[in-house]
Amino acid sequence: MLRAGLHTAVLLCLVTTLVHIGAVFLQVAPANPVSRRYGRQVDAWVYPLFEQNWRLFAPNPDSVNRQVLARTAHTASNGSMRVSPWVDLTAMDRAAVEHNAFPSHTAQNLLRRAWASYVDTHGEDDTARSDRAVMMQKYLSNIAADRLADHDGGRTFEFVQLRVVTLPVAAPGTAAGHRPPSPVENRLLPWWKVTPYGK
Repeated sequence: MLRAGLHTAVLLCLVTTLVHIGAVFLQVAPANPVSRRYGRQVDAWVYPLFEQNWRLFAPNPDSVNRQVLARTAHTASNGSMRVSPWVDLTAMDRAAVEHNAFPSHTAQNLLRRAWASYVDTHGEDDTARSDRAVMMQKYLSNIAADRLADHDGGRTFEFVQLRVVTLPVAAPGTAAGHRPPSPVENRLLPWWKVTPYGK
């Protein structure tokens, strides 16, 4: 019986591995009849956790710096809205990476990739026009809500809002006392309802 359970577990792992490799291959391969027919299932498996791209081989470095800020809101019993100050999520990521010999992938890329995927699916008007866009909006709001819940130490909130400030990359050799560059974009996203956090 133990041997049969072990064989079943090994077979299940093997099948899952083959399905994963096949789905990732279909996602990165040029369009073909199989990827067109099963595109929805492949996307459901791959996004957002297993997304692949070819930037390792053809890098596309960021030409701007993005600062992602977030704040929360809580509706009090008297109906008034209590809004928290802005919290710099990008600075939290930088602090987790700086002076760390082995920084985590989440500190380096999670927020940046979530924002890039949000922009890819929403454009500039913050309107979700597909199931993937709705999923990326939820993904981004969950990241912000989780980080704010850890930061606020148990303060209750039901809404989260993000602001993304895009700045040009400073030219090499720019003096430290040099005036900071003006933002290229200062984008304020709408309030999103999240699962209530806090006590």
